[in-house]
Amino acid sequence: MCGIAGIVSINGRFNLPGIVIKSMTEAIVHRGPDEEGYYSAQGTDFGSRRLSIVGLEDGQQPISNEDGSVNVVFNGELYDYPERKKQLQQRGHVLNTGTDTEILPHLWEESGEDMFQSLRGQFAVAIHDTNRECIILARDRFGICPLYWSVQSRQGKKFLVFASEIKALIASGTVAPEPDMRGIDQSFSFFALPGPVTCFKGVRMLKPGHFLRISQEHADNSAVIEERAYWEIDFPVRGDEDLGDAHTISNYSQLFRKSVERRLQADVPVASYLSGGVDSAWTFATAKEILGKAPQAFTLQIKSPELDELSKAEALASTFGSSPIVIPITIPDLLKTYPRLIQAAECPVSDTVSPALLLLAEQVNRHDYKVALTGEGSDEMLAGYPWFKLARLSAPIDAMGFGIGNRFRRALAHVFGVTPNDRSYDRRTFDAVGGENVWLDLYGLSGSLKHEVYGPRLRHLVNEYVAYEDLEIDAEKIRRWHPFNRSLYFGQRVHLPGLLLSIAGDKVAMHSSVETRYPYLDEDLCDFTQQLHPKWKLRGFREKYLLRRAAESDLPAAVAWRPKQMLRASWDILENKDAGNPFIELLSDRALNITGYFDEAAVKKLRSARKKGSSFSRVNQTLVAVAATQLWHHMFVEDLGVPVERITLPSNG
Repeated sequence: MCGIAGIVSINGRFNLPGIVIKSMTEAIVHRGPDEEGYYSAQGTDFGSRRLSIVGLEDGQQPISNEDGSVNVVFNGELYDYPERKKQLQQRGHVLNTGTDTEILPHLWEESGEDMFQSLRGQFAVAIHDTNRECIILARDRFGICPLYWSVQSRQGKKFLVFASEIKALIASGTVAPEPDMRGIDQSFSFFALPGPVTCFKGVRMLKPGHFLRISQEHADNSAVIEERAYWEIDFPVRGDEDLGDAHTISNYSQLFRKSVERRLQADVPVASYLSGGVDSAWTFATAKEILGKAPQAFTLQIKSPELDELSKAEALASTFGSSPIVIPITIPDLLKTYPRLIQAAECPVSDTVSPALLLLAEQVNRHDYKVALTGEGSDEMLAGYPWFKLARLSAPIDAMGFGIGNRFRRALAHVFGVTPNDRSYDRRTFDAVGGENVWLDLYGLSGSLKHEVYGPRLRHLVNEYVAYEDLEIDAEKIRRWHPFNRSLYFGQRVHLPGLLLSIAGDKVAMHSSVETRYPYLDEDLCDFTQQLHPKWKLRGFREKYLLRRAAESDLPAAVAWRPKQMLRASWDILENKDAGNPFIELLSDRALNITGYFDEAAVKKLRSARKKGSSFSRVNQTLVAVAATQLWHHMFVEDLGVPVERITLPSNG
């Protein structure tokens, strides 16, 4: 993986001073500590920081085609590049390096924007074609690699800046770190930022499966910016799902094996994350079969009885003749890590396992590994979460229509002591996501306290701003799917790119110069899975049925059929009363008054209520979200006078 950045003029063919692009790449040096590279043409500047994994000796970026008319900077991996390279050479293209990046300018020459549909891998890419007079920014299907952009102006000159991280945009000196209240609300609504909205005003995240075309061919030298989808998550129309046959399990196994094989391609050793669950276990076992020896495994040991999976992971590793490197983590460790987590994530983070994953990546780096396989993605593809089972129970009520389903949920809200939204808000939400959806229930309950704590700067959003509408979902298409698939879609569109691949994925891993790879998100594997009938995903009340059936031939039965354990650390952020605990000061009346995001009295009330039995999880999660927002504001927007070092970035005025 790498980090990319760039500046493109919009109303003319001008270039900002060279120090600007240099400052942008320096802000993301952690994404590519091995090399830097730059490209400049009239009206366009690209920069790159490289983490060398493929083509170690000759993979320097930018990379161009034979005549230099197409130049590329690239972040990611293209797993089918050996075959694609051979095909290009057979068609007369000259490729001189061993890096996967080099196939991109040649594929662009042949296919233009159509090439993105056929790419296999994880990527964010910027392309400058001087013949077609355009710049293209594109992102992979599932949103593994991040890409942000913003249109700014300086002294009458209008330009677009883009980068792998928002830090680089701020470091350009052209993007002011001002908060966007919609992004803050989304972090409470979804506990994730799936895009295009971010927490920074004027900064957009390019959505997964999309590309941005900046056309410069106009006579007056002005540019036109268009965002288009080259791929979208899709399911069969209800009733047209593939029922499968006797070969479905073996076909899935073969596709998964090929996926792991692709993701083991590297000119450096590839490690593997290993927990006690079936997802990482099957990845680890398959990698061992392909390599002939077990990859080095890394295992988290969160020292909390309900979260410690060390014994399960060690037992599995020993079955395959291996011993994992164990990273023991205590709750105080998680607390101390939070400022680094917010710096990496560039947004509030209420997912309390993400700091553990940041510590895991740091240890992977310290043991001189750059690449690690993970088991993320299977839960979103195969209904791995417990709330899918609840959705099966509520399906008969949902089948009666929005009115009855909404009344049922409002009654449940009353039982749980949750203040319901306005009915008009519920209706807009329902319409925005194309019908009933289990994630609405989950987010509705876990985020139910947000409106109680919102202060002056956020209060106007209550029952007015519907975060789901900003996801830009094609609700009409979704209504034609099986209701089960609507819920799968939402996990793939929101939870996966907004949390697991970002805050708990790329951001925390690349903060330590580690690339994470996702075998369960292989294009061929996912295309196959999406077409299958829901019975292959949730059989009765057994989640991930297809995966478990496929994995049982490679794993001990106890592992293949082990129930899913949610890795979530519900630790009390205020339990540690030490003066060094930044959360205590961040939740003080003084700090809350400065930001204006939250109501001081409401926060005090939550602090008093956080130890009251069954309500602890919901109350504590809200307090974590409040404190994380305060910490994000302190680190990126304004000094709140707390004992946490703020992020410092170059400024160019």
